[in-house]
Amino acid sequence: MAEHYKLSTIQTTLDQGLLRVMLNRPERRNAVNDVMHHELRTLFGLIADDEEVKAVVLTGAGKAFCAGGDFQTMGTANDKGGHADGHPGLMTEAAAMARNILAVRQPMVAAVNGDAVGLGATLALFCDIVLMAEGARIGDPHVNAGLVAGDGGPVLWPMLVGMHRAKEYLLLGDLASAAEAERIGLVNYVVAPAELEGRAMAIARRLADGPSHAIRFNKRLVNKDLEERINRLYDLSLALEAITFETQDHKEAVKAFLEKRKPRFGQ
Repeated sequence: MAEHYKLSTIQTTLDQGLLRVMLNRPERRNAVNDVMHHELRTLFGLIADDEEVKAVVLTGAGKAFCAGGDFQTMGTANDKGGHADGHPGLMTEAAAMARNILAVRQPMVAAVNGDAVGLGATLALFCDIVLMAEGARIGDPHVNAGLVAGDGGPVLWPMLVGMHRAKEYLLLGDLASAAEAERIGLVNYVVAPAELEGRAMAIARRLADGPSHAIRFNKRLVNKDLEERINRLYDLSLALEAITFETQDHKEAVKAFLEKRKPRFGQ
């Protein structure tokens, strides 16, 4: 089947109104580098304007859904002395991507085939219905990298699981198993890996074939609180994340990751 949007790091195919989107950097566990980040922003803008698309399934290539930000890219930036200009790209690319996601009126189903971490978790949780494969994990462990979870965690998690449980995951950086994510209401369903894509596609097909105006307006109404939280919190969260990119804790976390050891914070 032909590529629909012809992006380099994201595979897109369209079949009878159903768009299958696959994050496609399996050699890096679909970690988000600068190219993919820009293409994600572009992707959601294209979907929002695409009258052929009736519903979307989002998944990942290989064994992971998305490992979050690419630490290899972070290590390169640190080797060059960090971001002397204060990392303003966060305030444009990341904020624009979130707002482009919210501009998508078509229903979106996440098929979380493997670990969804950091920005990967955010991408999954921005979808309207979330299915996880047994054995997959989900979480936003920015804190383990010495970073504020600026790209969505503090916006989405309190809405989905409540303030105290959200703080537990965001402050400790733990990953939830698929079973735990379902138990606390973070995701809708946990299914066997072999059944994941079929179940996700079946739900998306029901949505694509359903009454589109009612479905899209219901989504829009439910998302109003989310839109307000993004407008109120996103710029601040990204600004705080930009600050933590320049801290010694973050630089130590990246160095420890590349050296395959436990970070030693505060030294």
